[in-house]
Amino acid sequence: MKILILGSGGREHSLAWAIKQNPKCDTLLCAPGNAGIAQIAECYSLDIMNAATVIDFVKGQNVDFVIIGPEAPLVADIGGALRRAGVLTFGPDQAAAQLEASKNFTKEVCSDGGIPTAAYAHFTNAEAAKAYVKMQSTPIVIKADGLATGKGVVIATNEATALDAIDAIFAGQFADSAAAVVIEEFMEGEEASLFVLCDGETALPFGTAKDYKRAFNGDRGPNTGGMGAYSPASILDTVTLDKAMKEIVEPTLSVLKERGTPYQGVLYAGLIIKDGNPRLVEYNVRFGDPECQVLMMRLGAQAFDLIEATAHGALANTRVNWADDFAITIVMATKGYPGQYPKGSVIKGLNELPETSKSVCFHAGTTLIDDKLTASGGRVLNVTARADNLEEARILAYSMVERVDWLEGFFRKDIGISAL
Repeated sequence: MKILILGSGGREHSLAWAIKQNPKCDTLLCAPGNAGIAQIAECYSLDIMNAATVIDFVKGQNVDFVIIGPEAPLVADIGGALRRAGVLTFGPDQAAAQLEASKNFTKEVCSDGGIPTAAYAHFTNAEAAKAYVKMQSTPIVIKADGLATGKGVVIATNEATALDAIDAIFAGQFADSAAAVVIEEFMEGEEASLFVLCDGETALPFGTAKDYKRAFNGDRGPNTGGMGAYSPASILDTVTLDKAMKEIVEPTLSVLKERGTPYQGVLYAGLIIKDGNPRLVEYNVRFGDPECQVLMMRLGAQAFDLIEATAHGALANTRVNWADDFAITIVMATKGYPGQYPKGSVIKGLNELPETSKSVCFHAGTTLIDDKLTASGGRVLNVTARADNLEEARILAYSMVERVDWLEGFFRKDIGISAL
């Protein structure tokens, strides 16, 4: 098969790495890709937000299957457009992608399906939102109602922080998010990520992970798109996972189907768990980043078989074969992220890192300039390792991180510690 992956981050590099190992993959393309992906796939400069451009490329290249990585093209209905053009595609259409594009939409679905989640209020006016906050207790959660690349959430421990967050959202700090805010009660418990493949009829649990959102050690600093992750998430045991499927995921899919927008793709349920009871924090309509990296590291070539079965509507006869192992990924980011950060710093030492079935450095924001590997984003590298237990995987991953020669980068030193 000739396979095209849309995207340019660490998620897409890990997908490419896993898919490349599958014997069904004859040719692997990526648009636009990055310096790491270019080592294993043909990369093309392509406007992946333009449906006509993508379809023309797919037809011209005789692509058999398109896998959409990021949320933005899904929300722009690139998946729907490709399917309408007769192209086998992995990823939901625009209507179903509203689960990530609008937090208010997700809350309405939760209400219709009786899904356990935080109490909330939705505002399109800053002053009304502030007045509401002043009547609530803290901590309280302020969310931009729209795409904000994982950074549009503030857990405010005092009223002043909450009011500032509302001002930032309505001032347009999160460029891709709408001029609206969702304000939620603060839910206590431990967070975990559940990934489910959905083909419009069948839902198949695909894996679990624990990610770390805050920028600095000890879960301090601002929210980011993710500074590291490990899989599996110990708190999502068999009983809790089954409860999450029955009380959260399956009712969600039923509501979408009743609305005439069945879900096809991967559904990422961000959960918070207390006393064995899961509640929904948020949905994403694509693989998490950096959770995808640890899932791909553990699954390898079979990941593509599962993704292909999803697109064909064949999950009813499909199962995931997990090894009894653990994977962990450490994000190396440019100093200043998630705020303002410089681009163009040179990264050295990656050629000396081991690349095996148990250790890979996935590229997230890299570009090759004059034969020098440079940082072109906030999150730049995902140093990923797999072992029989989490402690061994963690030791291997951090030993690789220490060998990366990049003074302009930083990373958290406590990824996985909480599980040990």
